[in-house]
Amino acid sequence: MYGDDATVRKILTESGDTWAVVGLSSNRGRAAYGVAEVLQRYGKRIVPVHPKAETVHGEQGYPSLEAIPFEVDVVDVFVNSDLAGPVADEAISKGAKAVWFQLGVIDETAYDRARAAGLDMVMDRCPAIEIPRLG
Repeated sequence: MYGDDATVRKILTESGDTWAVVGLSSNRGRAAYGVAEVLQRYGKRIVPVHPKAETVHGEQGYPSLEAIPFEVDVVDVFVNSDLAGPVADEAISKGAKAVWFQLGVIDETAYDRARAAGLDMVMDRCPAIEIPRLG
């Protein structure tokens, strides 16, 4: 498992409340849409990151992490595993405190790079499942 309960809890409660959700669009059928809604319910500010830069759940979207004109605390990644590594690298460059790869998103070398850069990281888990589980 990539990210023990202590790391999950730290990201959810101590890393900050601004979450960039990479892969979030206005497509209600995608997992990112529902997870972002749960994050908002639990007090997180979500920032949609998608090439279309759509406004989602009332929040302005941006085409990339680099385009976000303010600090981001956590980068939540909803892209295929083969695209996730570069997103982790962008999160490091952006100064995020943590990276969260969603269920099924696995890139062990990206995990190692993020940890080596001092970021907390969770991989192959979902915050919408973990928030109620950890209380």
